[in-house]
Amino acid sequence: MTEPVNDHIAACAEIVFKGDPARFRAAMAAPLGLREKLLVLYAFNVEVARAPWVTSEAMIAEMRLQWWHDALGEIAAGGQVRRHEVVTPLADTLSPDQALGLQSLVEARRWDIYPEPFADEAALWQHLGNTTGALMRTGLGLAGGQSNADLEGGFQAMGLAGWLTAVPALMAQNRHPLPDTSEPAIARLAREGLSKLNTARNQAMPKLARRALLAGWQTEPLLKLAMKEPARVANGTLELAPFRAQMRLARFAFTNRW
Repeated sequence: MTEPVNDHIAACAEIVFKGDPARFRAAMAAPLGLREKLLVLYAFNVEVARAPWVTSEAMIAEMRLQWWHDALGEIAAGGQVRRHEVVTPLADTLSPDQALGLQSLVEARRWDIYPEPFADEAALWQHLGNTTGALMRTGLGLAGGQSNADLEGGFQAMGLAGWLTAVPALMAQNRHPLPDTSEPAIARLAREGLSKLNTARNQAMPKLARRALLAGWQTEPLLKLAMKEPARVANGTLELAPFRAQMRLARFAFTNRW
């Protein structure tokens, strides 16, 4: 007996609500059909993102990520797919090409297992493109949009905003999230991210596709804050006031901006 589709969507919504509240709020602002697809996609991202952190054993963490990589491979193959509260609805959401594209996200999450630093800023940008970039590209595709080089830069900027807020937690876990932790280097990264975001926003796209990119609603103010006050990155105070953040999301949803 198969489980009702609505049960799977509800399970995914609960995962995103607990694990990624900012994206949950963005997804809830989308039309129902797209909302459900985004919740499934974001639940997948939550599960993959936390897979390396549930154990201190590198081999077990590798196995957990490989499980998700293999699940995506089953979806891409179009045959029987393992039953799971996220994988099952994911198989009904993704195209074969989208499933294969998300394998790069799983592979990139292996960085979380080991303490090796990024070689340079280019390696960091590539990592952001393989994680947040792959996620946003897929969300855009679910809304009928297509990515391009300029949009990919915007996706990297979205990833950078979230990454900078996570720097203290990553450093506490003996990771090296930034090639250069000096305040001038952080400010420069934030400035480059803002430039990428502004270029991406000039791209024309259908209304529904813009809804899929609403998950980046905090990117601009966070990067501006990091650029002006880079010390906030290290001391863990890179965040928006809750009321200001909520009002920004409401305004973007109403005006169909991202």
